[in-house]
Amino acid sequence: MSTPEVTADIESFRLRARTWLAENMPREVDGGFGIADAKRWPRARELQRILFDGGYAGLCFPKEYAGQGLSLAHQRAFDEEVAGYEMPLTLNVPTFGIIAATLLDFGTEAQKKRYLPPILSGDEIWVQLLSEPTGGSDLASVMTRATLDGDAFVLSGSKVWSSGAYAADYGICVVRTNWDALKHDGISVLIVKMDQPGVTVERIRGVAGDDEFCQEFFDDVRIPVENLLGPVDGGWTVVRGLLGHERNSMGGASPYVSGEERVGPSRDDDILNLALRQGLAGDDRVRQLVAEAHVLNLVQDQTSLRVTGAMSRGELVPTAGAILRLMGARHSVRRFDIAMEILASETGVWRVDDPDGGVVGRRYLARQGSELGGGSTEIQRNIISERILGMPREPAADRGVPFNQVRRNAMPSKSHG
Repeated sequence: MSTPEVTADIESFRLRARTWLAENMPREVDGGFGIADAKRWPRARELQRILFDGGYAGLCFPKEYAGQGLSLAHQRAFDEEVAGYEMPLTLNVPTFGIIAATLLDFGTEAQKKRYLPPILSGDEIWVQLLSEPTGGSDLASVMTRATLDGDAFVLSGSKVWSSGAYAADYGICVVRTNWDALKHDGISVLIVKMDQPGVTVERIRGVAGDDEFCQEFFDDVRIPVENLLGPVDGGWTVVRGLLGHERNSMGGASPYVSGEERVGPSRDDDILNLALRQGLAGDDRVRQLVAEAHVLNLVQDQTSLRVTGAMSRGELVPTAGAILRLMGARHSVRRFDIAMEILASETGVWRVDDPDGGVVGRRYLARQGSELGGGSTEIQRNIISERILGMPREPAADRGVPFNQVRRNAMPSKSHG
């Protein structure tokens, strides 16, 4: 329960932020259905630097690592005030909400002081190097190899479906360092500089025409031992922490993401404005769809507040972030379905100068990615059933078996096409 003094402090912060935003941040021009492209990365760096120089970057990160040391309540107030302003949202996931949060939890003091300030200033962008071509949703089946050689690990293998790897300066890479140990016990986590020799990044073109996803190939890349994040062979604890931050970030519960309004009805504006631009405000079916979008937003907002509050009070386990991740994915898919229904045939074929049809059509094609990124909805349902509801775990043939005895596919070699 907030005291009057805390409430007054937050409101004072809100007013200062409101004035500063009006004087320093550009107004948003995109209507809410934009497609990711390479231009957003340098623009995000510019916007983040403005926030950093103004004292509004990393609100919930500790001051000793260039953050502001404020509370989630301050972050929520800031998120409400930034509605209508252009913000570096592309840095939220994974750089801030997942990777910086993981560095904060598991990094050495030297690592935190080295990496967190340039992250918060926008000088360094990070990528997750998790999934593999042979692993599917089973992250612990990692086969990318890291072998200790003197003062460095020699990294070999491949990662895939890494969003924005082509624009990243550093990555967190999950590797196997012990093949004789059990599946979850021989894993380590390394910090990888993305432009060093032996690292190749290839972009993957998606069904919607974008090429944000990447595949990475590591050919005997030397990683200094000081770039080990967490203990050797004990990296699964780091991975679990990272995945928790990932669920919270994508479910709207992370204190480390900034600029996305997580409460209130203003996120309905994109759907409502879409209907208005199409001249369909009087159509009964369209009005029902706009109302549905509004109700879904309210339900998601209230669920987020209840779950995050229960987690902070210890009434729900940290893995309850899976509830928010699952709901966020289903909400996102339905949101683009609603936009598709409003535009109907306009999204199948559209004019070059159409401000809505092409964008909504492409986002509809790519919408299923929201149910895969950050852990598939099937994985979230398993987490909810097993770790929150206490239901029996699914059987697994590789449980209790050293990884070098587990049947698996071969790691693919680098393509040259």
